[in-house]
Amino acid sequence: MSGDSIDQERLGHWLEANVEGFGGPFELRKFPSGQSNPTYRVTAASGEYVLRRKPFGPLLPSAHAVDREFRLIAALYPLDFPVPEPLALCGDAEVIGAIFYVMELAKGRCYADGALPDFDPATRRRMYDQLIDTLSDLHAIDAERAGLGDFGKPGNYFERQVMRWTRQYRDSETDYLPEMERLIAFLPETVPEQSRTAVVHGDYRIDNVLFDGDGTLTAVIDWELATLGDPLADFSYLAMQWAMPADGGAGLAGLDLPALGIPTLGDIVARYSERSGVPVAGQLDWYFAYNLFRLAGIVQGIKKRVIDGTASHAGAAEMAKRVPMLAQAAWRFAERAGA
Repeated sequence: MSGDSIDQERLGHWLEANVEGFGGPFELRKFPSGQSNPTYRVTAASGEYVLRRKPFGPLLPSAHAVDREFRLIAALYPLDFPVPEPLALCGDAEVIGAIFYVMELAKGRCYADGALPDFDPATRRRMYDQLIDTLSDLHAIDAERAGLGDFGKPGNYFERQVMRWTRQYRDSETDYLPEMERLIAFLPETVPEQSRTAVVHGDYRIDNVLFDGDGTLTAVIDWELATLGDPLADFSYLAMQWAMPADGGAGLAGLDLPALGIPTLGDIVARYSERSGVPVAGQLDWYFAYNLFRLAGIVQGIKKRVIDGTASHAGAAEMAKRVPMLAQAAWRFAERAGA
């Protein structure tokens, strides 16, 4: 795919002026994934880069914050946390039609299939251990010392997030879903207490990290939803992978995990709790309900963009059909949490 309607001549002038060492000619090709913020590989005479921009067209007010994303990776990169090197931010939407930033092209690739069929059991175990340890390390970063003390609002993270995703769901609502209505009533009334505040990724899952060919984690990507908040938001979102059915995606439920070398849910709970100091055991049902509710809200936003004709991802229309299923699954966990 090409760069959509991006004026590549204007972009080239900006890159030469703002990205150190950049030199053309260059080619711009859109990655097939990344339906939220369109992402491109920039292949130039001087090397390879990645460009992420806001979508074109009308957007929800708080969505697609690529400038926040750039600020965060610029704070994490000097701490040797595995993120691509940030190179330049363009806050002028006139250059290509939306604000964007450029970073290095990180080595490695993402793996959407949680079973990791390309690897042997010992390597799979090491990859999942790195996935958990890297999340623990993120949650151990001192936000104030990293210059991120104002990156999120004070107060209970989940209270804010339930309000945010309720509002974003309402802004993009297209159908009446009874389970979503029940969740909108249940979740704010049952928010757990927050014991600690950390930098949270907001979308931490196996296909938002890159591994090289020998299974070494090289980078965490897609920081659009990052903020300061409850570390259990990230951990429980990742842990949903163990509760979702194995269907060629991230889900692992139903697989023989010991035979595959993949840790069990109990294993990752113990490893994360020990490394991070955040207690997890026995608390996941409410968090699973919230995360599936949030995911339903995200996918509902994609569905609305499909209807409006502004969706970027090639599979967005198919993805949009998942909203009722996600809402039903969220309500099942809410019932297990006492609803």
